[in-house]
Amino acid sequence: MSDKVYNVLFVCTHNSARSIMAEGLLNSIGRGKFKAYSAGSQPAGKVNPYAIDTMQRLHLPTDGLRSKDWAEFAGPNAPDLDFVFTVCDNAAGEVCPVWPGQPMTAHWGVPDPAAFKGTDEETNKVFWEAAVILKRRIELMLSLPMRSLDRLSLQRELEDIGTR
Repeated sequence: MSDKVYNVLFVCTHNSARSIMAEGLLNSIGRGKFKAYSAGSQPAGKVNPYAIDTMQRLHLPTDGLRSKDWAEFAGPNAPDLDFVFTVCDNAAGEVCPVWPGQPMTAHWGVPDPAAFKGTDEETNKVFWEAAVILKRRIELMLSLPMRSLDRLSLQRELEDIGTR
């Protein structure tokens, strides 16, 4: 049995909501087997307060979360990434940096809750729905037999998860 901890980067344009929630979810659910990070191509510079509220309702830690530029994960001191997932449609179409470690990539697009305009109650519901989608996809990934799948099969499985 390997003690390998897989490094995962969730990417979204502004790194203020979906990618931040995915980071928190995977760090909680995959603790000890996965280390999650998040970043954006054009970071907002702050975490969306509705994302923080949603994570707190899910009993996820929020200390230390910040909106980060994806350049932090492309330099020589960056962790070797095993997986990179885009969680918004804009980031999926952008030219990404060359990630250290030649990670597997997949697109797990989720509608942008930060773009929603409505009451606080409606906005909280939209953020909750995005978190539930991300949680389900992360749980599906965690259920994969990582060590027994060849690279191509694992890549197909990861891409398929983004459609669920």
